[in-house]
Amino acid sequence: MHRGLYAAASAMVVQETNLDVVANNLANVDTAGFRRRISANADFSALMDRIEKISEDGETKITTYPPFTMNWRGTQVIGTMALANIYSESFMDTRPGVVKTTDAPFDVAIDGPGFFAVTDDAGNMYYTRQGNFLVGPEGNLVTVDGMTLQGDGGPITVEEASSAYITNTGQVFADGEEVGQITLFTFENPTYLRQVGRNCLVPNDDSGGPVPVEEGLRLVTGALESSNVSVVEEMVRMIEAHRAYEGASKALITHDESTGKLITSFGRQ
Repeated sequence: MHRGLYAAASAMVVQETNLDVVANNLANVDTAGFRRRISANADFSALMDRIEKISEDGETKITTYPPFTMNWRGTQVIGTMALANIYSESFMDTRPGVVKTTDAPFDVAIDGPGFFAVTDDAGNMYYTRQGNFLVGPEGNLVTVDGMTLQGDGGPITVEEASSAYITNTGQVFADGEEVGQITLFTFENPTYLRQVGRNCLVPNDDSGGPVPVEEGLRLVTGALESSNVSVVEEMVRMIEAHRAYEGASKALITHDESTGKLITSFGRQ
């Protein structure tokens, strides 16, 4: 493929993905505990860094990423595409949001690092900063999406208590009796936690596994952490991505027209 066409097309794909990330951030500007995502790009040649291994019979095996293997003898040059830009990944902005007072008995904001652990009906574990909990049909504390909050030992049940509250150290009391302890979890690299919808996150190899917060657990009761999305900043990013997309599309059209003229000129000879 013509390198100019490929570079322009790849730039359009990158900016389209950037717009999707920005749009998702703006859609969650009022979601409690939401942490915005930031997209990261890489050049094509960096992605296609090769690894050469010589087998016993002298055959060179070139392995590239995305993974596929080519079996040739001798050293083969894959080529470079330094001008092409590709979407690499998105990562989470870990800056905290503003804490706003709600005075609701089961609203809690995390003061510092950490995530609540919640489970769905299938028992899948997720992590979130969203702390506006409710009493579910079975008497357990649940999120607004019906996911069960996990405490030290399992779900936290308050049932039909006449009075219940959460302390700033995570203890849950119902009718004057302690019924559970909220646990928080941290990760080695929380920026790489993967979003799976409903303001929930799941760990992966890059983020590392969950580690319980055993000391220094502190919650702000009767309050919620707002999202850390800045509408002005996201709008600026959206305009930048839109302008870059327009520029790449014009470059693509120019290269396409030039290629067409070149083919026509050679076809007449």
